[in-house]
Amino acid sequence: MSTPTRSEGEQLAEILDELQREEAVRDIAGWDSGFPNLTRALDGIRPGLYLLIGSPGIGKTSFAKQLLDQIAMRGEAAGIFFTFAESKRELRIKTLARLSHMDSREIRRGSAYLLHWYGTPRLRGPDVGEISPSWEKLRLAAEQARDWLDSTYLIQCGADDGVDSIAARIEDVKAVRKNDNVFVIIDDCQRLGPMSAPLERRLSIAVEQLQALALNSRIPLLAVWPDLSARTEAAPEVWAEKVASADVIMVMRNDTARTQQLSEPNQAITLHIVKNRAGERGKSAFEFNPAFANFTEVKTN
Repeated sequence: MSTPTRSEGEQLAEILDELQREEAVRDIAGWDSGFPNLTRALDGIRPGLYLLIGSPGIGKTSFAKQLLDQIAMRGEAAGIFFTFAESKRELRIKTLARLSHMDSREIRRGSAYLLHWYGTPRLRGPDVGEISPSWEKLRLAAEQARDWLDSTYLIQCGADDGVDSIAARIEDVKAVRKNDNVFVIIDDCQRLGPMSAPLERRLSIAVEQLQALALNSRIPLLAVWPDLSARTEAAPEVWAEKVASADVIMVMRNDTARTQQLSEPNQAITLHIVKNRAGERGKSAFEFNPAFANFTEVKTN
């Protein structure tokens, strides 16, 4: 049965009651992303569709997974990561590498390699940073993250999965947790929509469907989209003209000049906020360590 149409005046008392329940004094309207400058620019993570765009291999998946982990770590919301291409194992390794400050390539080789190469650490303490690289360090980092990892979910999608099945899984998690506060990420969302359609057509279809999903579910949803265009030197702002429905559009670009000042394999990344319905447009600077799958927000002159 459809909901009766009610005027704003009829709903005014409910609106004021909802605002009055917001007792905490906060500098931002939404959730803390764990990246101060980005949080400030976005006024926090709030319900709506966020689009993250970048060229292949630039670190989009690592950034998205870190963002989800940081929101869950702060107790802001449960996190659901839908993946089409990256395996759940690889996503878990990214998180473990970041938490333990250990090279993801070594973690991928398993405990036998770590024990053979590093042995058992002499120094044992409650702080992961006090332990030298080892299987023990990795295990301790994972154990210390258990509480907030209990609020994160990785879901491997197949070729037949679409927006409807994703929406159903989101509702399943809400029901299990008895809480509607969830942050959703869909990686490689170019796989949504008809594969026979040109990429730009798929983009418009996927964005329209995902924006409706975010609106109807009242959740923040981050969709990751690859920039496969030949003109990667084009201004990031062109994406704001291509996609009308998204609430926030962020374009990830390499900063060659800053990268030259860093030690390999670290990379300088700039996140251009080219559309932001809730706040300001601008950019945030990061340093990306691929081995640790870790983004660090930095200040630039």
